[in-house]
Amino acid sequence: MYRPVIKLPKTRYEKILDVIGGGLFIVSIIFIISQWSALPEEIPAHFNGAGEVDRWGSKIELFILPGIGIFLWIFLGLIEKAPHMHNYPARLNEDNVQAFYLNSRKLCNEMKNFCLMLFAVISCEMVLVALGKTDGLGWWFLPLVLIGTGIPLAKGLIAASKIK
Repeated sequence: MYRPVIKLPKTRYEKILDVIGGGLFIVSIIFIISQWSALPEEIPAHFNGAGEVDRWGSKIELFILPGIGIFLWIFLGLIEKAPHMHNYPARLNEDNVQAFYLNSRKLCNEMKNFCLMLFAVISCEMVLVALGKTDGLGWWFLPLVLIGTGIPLAKGLIAASKIK
């Protein structure tokens, strides 16, 4: 099926999420760099489901999440710009194409920015644990991740199901 390429401007909501997600992500990288010389050679490298450190590693591992985050920022940013390439139900037609594209793009935007915020929190928490200022992520972190990814996904699927 042919899908038209339509240029839909970003909504205010998407722009705000981009500023928050990208801003927190950049701040976390600056925080890592600013604390680098104070960090011990071993830092927390992994947390279990209860938010406790269950593996320690080299401090260079602090750049893994920012590296993945930069990749996601670029990749999902490109995916957002090409909603005509996303997967849609057979009921997609000329009358509802804009609604489907916008809904799909918003979902990508929410997931991208949630991941950036999540990576920022984890990266900063790794630094804080290494410096002895906190014990770990806490029990609340895993439920937050599940809710934070589940809500946008459910919201996007429900919105898509309501498009006529």
